[in-house]
Amino acid sequence: MTKPDLTDLLHAAVTAVGGVERPGQVAMAEAVAQAVEDGTHLLIQAGTGTGKSLGYLVPVLAHGERAVVATATLALQRQLVERDLPRMVEALRPQLGRAAQFAMLKGRSNYLCLHRLHEGVPQEEEDGLFDPFEAAAPTSKLGKDLLRLRDWSDETETGDRDDLRPGVSDRAWSQVSVSARECLGASRCAYGAECFAEGARERAKLADVVVTNHALLAIDAIEGAPVLPAHDALIVDEAHELVSRVTGMATGELTPGGVQRVVRRVAKLVDEKTVDQLHTAAETFERLMELAQPGRLEALPEDLGYALMALRDAARACLAALSGTRDKSVEDEDAVRKQAVGGMENVLEVAERVVQGSEYDVVWYERHDRFGASLRIAPLSVAGLLREKLFADRSVVLTSATLKLGGDFNAVGASLGLGPESRDTADTSDAVDWPEWSSLDAGSPFDYRKQAILYVAKHLSPPGRDMARTDMLTELAELVEAAGGRTLGLFSSMRAAQTAADELRERLDVPILLQGEETLGELIGRFAEDPRTCLFGTLSLWQGVDVPGSSCQLVVMDRIPFPRPDDPLMSARQKAVEEGGGNGFMAVAASHAALLMAQGAGRLVRAAGDRGVVAVLDPRLERARYGGFLRASMPDFWYTSNASQVRRSLASINAAAVQAEEAGA
Repeated sequence: MTKPDLTDLLHAAVTAVGGVERPGQVAMAEAVAQAVEDGTHLLIQAGTGTGKSLGYLVPVLAHGERAVVATATLALQRQLVERDLPRMVEALRPQLGRAAQFAMLKGRSNYLCLHRLHEGVPQEEEDGLFDPFEAAAPTSKLGKDLLRLRDWSDETETGDRDDLRPGVSDRAWSQVSVSARECLGASRCAYGAECFAEGARERAKLADVVVTNHALLAIDAIEGAPVLPAHDALIVDEAHELVSRVTGMATGELTPGGVQRVVRRVAKLVDEKTVDQLHTAAETFERLMELAQPGRLEALPEDLGYALMALRDAARACLAALSGTRDKSVEDEDAVRKQAVGGMENVLEVAERVVQGSEYDVVWYERHDRFGASLRIAPLSVAGLLREKLFADRSVVLTSATLKLGGDFNAVGASLGLGPESRDTADTSDAVDWPEWSSLDAGSPFDYRKQAILYVAKHLSPPGRDMARTDMLTELAELVEAAGGRTLGLFSSMRAAQTAADELRERLDVPILLQGEETLGELIGRFAEDPRTCLFGTLSLWQGVDVPGSSCQLVVMDRIPFPRPDDPLMSARQKAVEEGGGNGFMAVAASHAALLMAQGAGRLVRAAGDRGVVAVLDPRLERARYGGFLRASMPDFWYTSNASQVRRSLASINAAAVQAEEAGA
C-alpha cells in the first residue's frame, strides 16, 4: 500500500475535529514526521491556536510505530483521549488502512486498588471511619467518601480517579490506592486479575499512541525500571513544565509525621527491640525538626547528621527484620508488610542520601503552618539525567507555546541537557556526548501586534520589600476601571493578590474574585461568565486560565516573577552557574521569570477575535538591562509605556465589547 500523503492526512484530521488548517501546523507536522523518521530530536514552539496536538499526532500515527505522548495537565490528556484521538482515528482509517489504537496510562496511585479497598487499609488509618455499632453507617465525610468509592468500584471500568465525579479528598483517595512500592504485584494479589492499574498497562502495550503524564515519564527515566511500553517516538507536550516535574519526582522528603506513620506500620511486624530502635531514632528526628528554621543547609548540622544516621540504621534493621519474619496473627499480613516495606525504604533512601551529602544535591528545611517542618533534598540539576535517560534510543519531540526565551531555544535546551543548537556537532573536544537537536518556531495564527498591547508602567516605583506599593495599586485601579472589569490579575504572591483585591473592592464597583475563596474551577467559570468580573491570584493562574472572548481583555502582572531570593533550590542553581563562570542570574532567575511572563501574557489572546492589554506594573521591564530578554520571550505585542494612551485603548476595547454584548442580548 502506498504511504499516504502527510498533507492529506492532516487535512482529514483537521476536518474531523472541526478545526482550521494553519501554515504553522503544516510546518510542524512535516518537521515532526522528519524527526521521527530520522530518529532525531526536535524542539517546537507553537503558539496558541496553532493546533499543535494535531501537528504531532498525525505524523506519529502515520509513522506506524508506537509513540508516547506525555503532557503536564489533566485537561490536555482528556482533550487528546476523549476528543482529538477518537475523531482522528476514525478520520484517518481509510487512508491508513487500519484503526489506530490509543490508551491513557498513569502512575499506579491514580487507580483504585481493589485489595486496599476491600482488605488492605491499615488499621490506624481506618479507625474512626465507621460507627462500631453500625458498620455500614459512616460517621464522617471521610467515611461517606469511602462508601461511595466502594459503590463506584462496582461501576467503573477504569478505576481512574479522574473518572470519579464528583471527586473525593486526597485523604479519602489514599484509603483506596497504593504506590508502586506498596503494591503486592498482580501474581500475589487476590484481585490481580481485576486490577485497574494492570488493565491500563495491558491496554497501553497494545496501543499505537499511549497518552501519559510528565510524572510517569519522570519515573520511567529516573528509576530505571520501565513503566512505559517500548516506543519509537516520544512527544512531550507542555514541555516548559518538564524540568519542574522531573525535579519534583527526584526530590526526597522526610517529615516527623511521615516517619511516625512508618513506625506504626512496622510495630506489629518486627521484634520489640528493632521497633524500639526505630522509635527512638524517630523521636530524636522529630525533636530536631521542631527547631528547624526554613532555609538551605549548605553543610549538614552535626546533630541532624547523627539523627539521620540513627534513622538510617534503624530503617535498615527494620527492613532486614521484615524480610525474615511472618506474623500469622496479623490479618492480611502480606499487604501490611508491603506497605511497611515501601515506607521504610523511603526513610532509608532519603536519610542515606542526605547523610552522603553529594555536591549534586541541595538540602533544605521547609516549614508549613499546617504540616510543620520537613527536610527536603533535590538534585541541583536534572539536565544530565534528562540528557542520559530521555534522549537515548528514541526520537524526542518537545513542544509548547513557550520554549523560546530571549529569542532562541538555548535556555530551555540547556535545562533539558542539550548543548547550544548552533554548536559544531563534529567537535569532539567536549567530553559530553551531546544529543543532536533542531528547533522550529511554528508561529501563531494570531496577529499579535494588531490584537494586543504590551504596556509597561515605567513611571511607577520599583517593587521592594514594602508590599503596599500604593502607586501600583492606584495604577491597577485606573486600568481595571478603564477596562470595565474584564481583568485577570497575576500576582507574585498570595499576599499581594489579597492586598490588591481588598483595595480594589473598596475603590471600584466591579466584582473581584480571589484565588482560594472558592475552587479554581468555580472561580474561572464565574470569571468567564460575567465580563465585568476580575479574577486575582498567583502561580496557577499564570498558566492555567483559558478564557477567550471579552471576559478577559486586561491581563495585569504586578511585578516580574523572579524566584524568591531565599528559594533554596533556585539560589543553589544560580550559585552553581556562577561558580562555573556563567551568568547565574540570567540562566536561572531571568529564565524562570521569562517563562512565567510568556505563559502569563499568553492568557490574553486565545482566539482570533480577542483584543486587549497585558500590563506589567514593574518599571524594571523597561529600565533594567535584562528587560529586553524578558520582553523577547513574550508574544510580539505592540509595545508602549504611555499610561494615558493605554487607558484610552482599554476604554475603547471595553466600549466595543459592551456594544457587542448588548447587540447579542
